[in-house]
Amino acid sequence: MTDFPEHLSYTAEHEWLQEGDPATFGITRTAADALGELVYVELPAVGDEVTAGSVCGEVESTKSVSELFSPVTGTVAEVNQAAVDDPALVNSDPYGEGWLLRVSVTGTGPLLSAEEYRGQVES
Repeated sequence: MTDFPEHLSYTAEHEWLQEGDPATFGITRTAADALGELVYVELPAVGDEVTAGSVCGEVESTKSVSELFSPVTGTVAEVNQAAVDDPALVNSDPYGEGWLLRVSVTGTGPLLSAEEYRGQVES
């Protein structure tokens, strides 16, 4: 499995975004691996507003707590309750079952291509 799926966009803060209506995002495998075993995920509620580049939640691992930054501006359309209930999903499948939020997008922040993100991670 690739660490940098080409069909996704990325943020400098290690979130991924799959554009759509609503758009889906989560944390990258790079972030999940760096954090270690996740034990807690805190996310905004459906209907909450999120702003691109701003903190919209946090993930906690056995090592540390890390803020989650929204790659988009918009309204939370869906929260992945399965990932909240079982944060290990984010570690095991960050680009699939471990997604975190779906947002009805009104704007986006600065996004990186898979190649740009890979370059950032590997430098």
